[in-house]
Amino acid sequence: MREVWPGDAYPLGATWDGTGTNFALFSEVARRVELCLFDADGTETRRDLPEADGFVWHGYLPGIGPGQRYGYRVHGPFSPRDGHRCNPSKLLLDPYGKAVEGGVRWHESLFSYRFDDPDALNEDDSAPYMPKNVVINPFFDWADDRPPRVPYHESVIYEAHVKGLTRLHPAIPEEQRGTYAGLAHPVMIDHLLDLGVTAVELMPVHQSVPEHALVARGLANYWGYNTIGFFAPHNSYSSSGQAGEQVLEFKAMVRALHEAGIEVILDVVYNHTAEGDHLGPTLSFRGIDNASYYRLRDDDKRYHLDYTGCGNSLNVRNPHALQLIMDSLRYWILEMHVDGFRFDLASALARELHDVDRLAAFFDLVQQDPVVSQVKLIAEPWDVGEGGYQVGNFPPLWTEWNGKYRDTVRDFWRGSYATMPEFASRLTGSSDLYEHSARRPFASINFVTCHDGFTLTDLVSYDHKHNEANGEDNRDGTDDNRSWNCGTEGPTRDPAVLELRARQRRNFLATLFLSQGVPMLSHGDELGRTQRGNNNAYCQDNETAWVHWEDSDDMEFVRILSRLRHDHPVFRRRRFFTGRGTGAAADIAWLTPAGDSMTDQDWNVGFAKSLGVFLNGDAITEPDPRGRRVRDDSFLLLVNAGSEPVEFILPGAEYGERWEFALDTAEPGSVGERPRVKARDAVPLTDRALLVLRRLP
Repeated sequence: MREVWPGDAYPLGATWDGTGTNFALFSEVARRVELCLFDADGTETRRDLPEADGFVWHGYLPGIGPGQRYGYRVHGPFSPRDGHRCNPSKLLLDPYGKAVEGGVRWHESLFSYRFDDPDALNEDDSAPYMPKNVVINPFFDWADDRPPRVPYHESVIYEAHVKGLTRLHPAIPEEQRGTYAGLAHPVMIDHLLDLGVTAVELMPVHQSVPEHALVARGLANYWGYNTIGFFAPHNSYSSSGQAGEQVLEFKAMVRALHEAGIEVILDVVYNHTAEGDHLGPTLSFRGIDNASYYRLRDDDKRYHLDYTGCGNSLNVRNPHALQLIMDSLRYWILEMHVDGFRFDLASALARELHDVDRLAAFFDLVQQDPVVSQVKLIAEPWDVGEGGYQVGNFPPLWTEWNGKYRDTVRDFWRGSYATMPEFASRLTGSSDLYEHSARRPFASINFVTCHDGFTLTDLVSYDHKHNEANGEDNRDGTDDNRSWNCGTEGPTRDPAVLELRARQRRNFLATLFLSQGVPMLSHGDELGRTQRGNNNAYCQDNETAWVHWEDSDDMEFVRILSRLRHDHPVFRRRRFFTGRGTGAAADIAWLTPAGDSMTDQDWNVGFAKSLGVFLNGDAITEPDPRGRRVRDDSFLLLVNAGSEPVEFILPGAEYGERWEFALDTAEPGSVGERPRVKARDAVPLTDRALLVLRRLP
């Protein structure tokens, strides 16, 4: 029989030191913890962890090394009314496990109750239907890898799904498509660099589990917002194996992206787990220490508090749950070399009681942590609970997905009434949301589309969602799309509708890249990706949601926009516009189509949909990294979201005597052929279009 030494209570998880492995598991309620070792044929050997210090059960097994499959069984109280759900018949995944082999095979034994009698304890062994943790070799040749550390104001973020981005790419070897290796392939890196991308924001790569109900409908949780392993890279995205190879492949992907100067940001889901509500399976946390890891109702601890819409919420009031989150973040930074995180439903992490508390313990811990505080931190600033919409209310270290930017820009370009004042605020960095907390324009992560909702092509092609394929009778997904189909619902061959849709796509893209803040492009929008009107493709692990690599005119337009933004700091200022001064002396000036300065009356005309914006390249207030003054060209943005053409009169010579065309969303290929114009010239602008003019010396 294999011997077990006392080992150490830290670090938690399975840690190989070259001669053996230390196992450590937190449980405040356990009376006994069994470590379960599995051979390649599934044979299970159980050994008790002999020591418990500070509620951490631990033991060291000499001779155990990388590739060893394992799990736990926790003996303790099963008393749902008191919040305890220990059941040693259930094999449990290690919350600190670094790799997982296999997947859940749904079976009644995974649940702690009988389907035909929810009050009856289910003592069937779940091990045959459970994935297993794997001891990993942590060593990897990072060579001279260094974090790119791209400043926020120079960043262009590309939201992507590891599988969906590369699954159909014809130039990537078949066995690497849909994997970490596929994302690191030179053809993918060249594509990202061609777009000017400085960071990929990867949809969840933590080990996740598809919901029982989805699998029963023949679907899968494609997006992956259903985490069960906060330290383990999702195994199905590995082309090289699942016995620890996924860790090496993920690291190699990061190293390759870093070599190209591209940062890696992870979309992380620390607000809930894959175990669902009180009727969910017992896979890990629930059977280890349910009351420590989950928020439970004070009046009846059988039930979970659910601020996420996913059945449970992690208990960020508990120090051990907080430790899990912080240890996970540090692991991905220090061991996996990632450059930042986007926190899904981040408001849920701030719920110490019922209200969202900006000074919650989690944010205090992040603020003082010397590792986590130094990477990019992006909040999805809402959850589904009361008071959960918190755009603009996160602490100074944080940036935020700016949902108000998305909504306003969509409303403006579809011609909604009285949207021009707020459009101006979003275009200039949303100072109304972020300046009060001493943050800068780059606190706003600007986006028009993301994984959740319509793609860019669908945004201009559908008035209504079409989610029938999800199997929920089109009830799922938001109805608040703020979209416009340009006259015809869905596919059409009408050339006028197709031309208008293309122009609207360019309007959205131009607005995104020319706004102050950080632009985020959703994967495939540059290629005209469509989900055929499905605005909630979370369960579509198929060609509905995967990127189709087909030629698109939008690709070249994004290249032009990205170069324009990169070459001109006036479009990516580090500080908010002051508006001080008048006319051409100010850092920004707002103009009517007649070329005059806008008045309060002009702003308050609800039907107005046209304006000019003067960006003064000589009035940039922030210095460069060496303290030198930043000077740039000056630009005029002429914007018309109305349904009729507008004739703009250029402002007087004090703004600029001569101008050249730099961008036109109506005729993108014609700007180099157009004659230059001068002060007070009339410039026609078609309906629903944006024009950029550059001042000549």
